[in-house]
Amino acid sequence: MIENKLNIEEKSDKAGLQRMSKEERPFSKINYYLMGGCLALIVLGFALMSGGGSSVENGFNPEIFSTRRIVIGPLFAFLGFLLMAFAIVWPGKKH
Repeated sequence: MIENKLNIEEKSDKAGLQRMSKEERPFSKINYYLMGGCLALIVLGFALMSGGGSSVENGFNPEIFSTRRIVIGPLFAFLGFLLMAFAIVWPGKKH
């Protein structure tokens, strides 16, 4: 009885370890490249938004309202998130 149970578990483990063919995979290589590029765009957007605040206590630093921080950085991050959805659903090549 115990040996039979071990054989069933062994067979199920081997079935789970079989490799998927390229046609069965959910993403192709191009999907991963597109997602990596989108991730880089998101990180770049957040890096452009970062920066120091005021160096003087209770002081005003006009650098907070620079075009880079309030327009370009968020635009890059938003485009990265938007394009990530397209990178996920991109059909890729079918062999």
